[in-house]
Amino acid sequence: MTELSDDTQVGRTDPQLRFDAVFKEHHGAIYRYCLRRLGRSDAEDAASDVFAVAWRRLDEMPTGERSRAWLFGIAYRVVGNQYRSRRRRTSLASRLAALGTGRDRVVEEPSPVGEVEMLLLALDGLSSADRELLRLSSWDGLTRSDIAYVVGIKENAVDQRLHRARSRLKRRFDLLNVSPSSPESEEAPT
Repeated sequence: MTELSDDTQVGRTDPQLRFDAVFKEHHGAIYRYCLRRLGRSDAEDAASDVFAVAWRRLDEMPTGERSRAWLFGIAYRVVGNQYRSRRRRTSLASRLAALGTGRDRVVEEPSPVGEVEMLLLALDGLSSADRELLRLSSWDGLTRSDIAYVVGIKENAVDQRLHRARSRLKRRFDLLNVSPSSPESEEAPT
């Protein structure tokens, strides 16, 4: 009886082993990426979609560290599809609700928010391209080379766009951070 090494499993082909290794190494990061963008309800489905695409396109998957960026590129597109699908569902639900009730939506007053919530509000006020670059860089820890690969732009463009996005985020955060009741916004008596 021959012993099998830990690297091989009975009945498994090389592509299956390669996919299993990539899945094991990167599933957590891909799931967290989807979770931050879509929330719990859709993150697992999106992560599953990413790895379904990866399995179908296994021959195209780069080896080594580039496989991580390749998976993030797929996730970027899957999340975009989820956003478009959500918009269509929301639009349809709004139209149906308006037809059924004939009433306007009630707008609630915003509640007081902390600094993290203010940062998230500022981030939400940016364009989707700016948000994505900032998230890929800061939250997902991708290098500029990986970001360029994921988004499909040149590395120099990543640097320029990240710089501009960070500047816009800071401006929005500063604007949100100054409220009418804060001392910075009150004028000095004359």
